[in-house]
Amino acid sequence: MRDIAVFTGSAHPELAREVCAHLGVPLSPTRTSRFANDCLEVQLQANCRERDVFLIQPLVRPVQEHLVELLMMCDAARGASAARITVVMPHYSYARSDKKDAPRISLGGRLVADLLVAAGASRVLAMTLHSPQVHGFFSVPVDHLHALRELAAHFRQYDLSRTTVVSPDLGNAKEAAAFARRIGAQVAAGAKQRYADDRVTISSVIGEVAGRDVIVLDDEIAKGSTVLELLDRLRELGPRSIRVACTHGLFAAGALQRIGEQPDVLEIVCTNTVPVPEDERTGKLRVLSIAPALAEAVRRIHNGESVSALFEE
Repeated sequence: MRDIAVFTGSAHPELAREVCAHLGVPLSPTRTSRFANDCLEVQLQANCRERDVFLIQPLVRPVQEHLVELLMMCDAARGASAARITVVMPHYSYARSDKKDAPRISLGGRLVADLLVAAGASRVLAMTLHSPQVHGFFSVPVDHLHALRELAAHFRQYDLSRTTVVSPDLGNAKEAAAFARRIGAQVAAGAKQRYADDRVTISSVIGEVAGRDVIVLDDEIAKGSTVLELLDRLRELGPRSIRVACTHGLFAAGALQRIGEQPDVLEIVCTNTVPVPEDERTGKLRVLSIAPALAEAVRRIHNGESVSALFEE
């Protein structure tokens, strides 16, 4: 392979520029236009022939628009004789569609994975997928990163001697336990039942919380209904302090404001896998950059080195 070429769509160009700055390579230009019939057209405005091409695009609102843009970028790179095409997808929103929990529904996570491969993706670089099985939806290699190192580095500035990491549900408890080990804390989990996309109940919290400093950890926060329900259960147990953390801060429908208005929430921490508009941010929000981790993963993929070694402690 001759060299590397990095392109981005319109979903999160700030992150792509930051990744390229850490790599020490230019961000190649992309032109996206729209025909009169509302169809998109995408042009990669740099040479791709026999180059190692990386396409940086999280699937964020409007998800379908950014998905089609990404598919067209893949197709354009393949048509331009790219040696290899790696989709760098910091947030895979369709990962939540990962199981048949009702009759006659689509497994969107697998369908979109198939579309990306059909469009030309040779491999995928993702971060904190919603569930482990999503990794297996792709028929090409997947490098699956997580942001626990960045989150742990942030929280180590505090006294963690009486800290409990709380997962909102048992499904995320393994990640919460891994994070707790990194910072030397205890772990707890909520007993959650979901009735609809924005309606959940948490009947109890399993683990020691009373009089302790709590870090609520989830993979993503969308409408915030789960976090708000968990906060109600935690208050009944009397924690000493509460902080909220996640990898993907989607914060839809005013979730960031609702969580920030909770007087006992001292801090809300997320990463920049998805853009958080400046006008929606609150004084309690801290956004950590995962660009250095993505850049190092891209460098290792390009050089044929181990990506999993990034997480060896």
